[in-house]
Amino acid sequence: MPNERPIIVIPADDPPQLQGSPHLERLRAVGEVQLWDTRPADDADKVRRAAQADCLINSRSAIKWPAEVLRQLPRLRMITVVGIGTDAIDLEAARQQGIVVCNLPGRTAAIVAEHAFGLMLAVAKRAWYQTNEMKQGRWQRCDNVFLRGKLLGIIGAGPIAQEMVSLGKAIGMRVQGWTFQPSTERAAQLGMPFVALDDLLRTSDVVSLHLPLSDRTRGFLGKREFQLLKPGALFINTARGAVIDNAALAAELNSGRLGGAGIDVFETEPPPADHPLLACEQVVLTPHIADQTPEGMELLNGGAVDNVLAFLEGQPRFRVG
Repeated sequence: MPNERPIIVIPADDPPQLQGSPHLERLRAVGEVQLWDTRPADDADKVRRAAQADCLINSRSAIKWPAEVLRQLPRLRMITVVGIGTDAIDLEAARQQGIVVCNLPGRTAAIVAEHAFGLMLAVAKRAWYQTNEMKQGRWQRCDNVFLRGKLLGIIGAGPIAQEMVSLGKAIGMRVQGWTFQPSTERAAQLGMPFVALDDLLRTSDVVSLHLPLSDRTRGFLGKREFQLLKPGALFINTARGAVIDNAALAAELNSGRLGGAGIDVFETEPPPADHPLLACEQVVLTPHIADQTPEGMELLNGGAVDNVLAFLEGQPRFRVG
């Protein structure tokens, strides 16, 4: 890095993530920190905010950095996300411009998995549906789902998936999984067998999705896949909204064939008022907050600052791509 103090920009800390964090003092000791607590109005506003940045902390994945924006930031040398997913950044454009992109793999895996597990329990016990019914003055009978002994199908094999295996087994569920690159060694590490995707969908009582968003996972579960799910199955998504066809999921829920869904992520965040899942009865929805606990915020904020400091010291870590 040049001898002058680097400029570290947090271009859109909304909802609040890093503002007020004591970890920012570690950055201020080595450079100038610029933090905006509102979202940019448009791409031109993004460019204006990040124009002088040497390093950028993208604290919310809702803020996108496509190629046409990155090309207008010739000074930018490093971006870190405050989490795992890097789908908000055009990684190929960043590579072409020599911009290092870093993430925080596995740092909040236990926290995200606990949220996914909580969604599963809430859907199985009809928590939102019955709460809403009682608020409307209705006392309804609706069968819950007893999860012990049921088969939990986990799509993905990363740190969050591994935590989900443990949580499922803790309440007596049987567990199976699918991943792009299965191996007997990884299956042994996770403590679950890998099966073909169609078999997982057909046989699982609960399917929990834990895949990153990429070109090969966009729309990964669509109409065909949701129609393969067994009647009464529950579906949980704490990955990314665009990994599934949400309209196809909503259609299966509204038909009454599926038992329910717990969703933390959406293609557009916040979702528009006409998003199909908002009209479904047997759903539990949360606003992309699976890792948003005090402990999670501390882990993520500290990790993002560590990434910037490591880059400034010439030793970038958790480099993506």
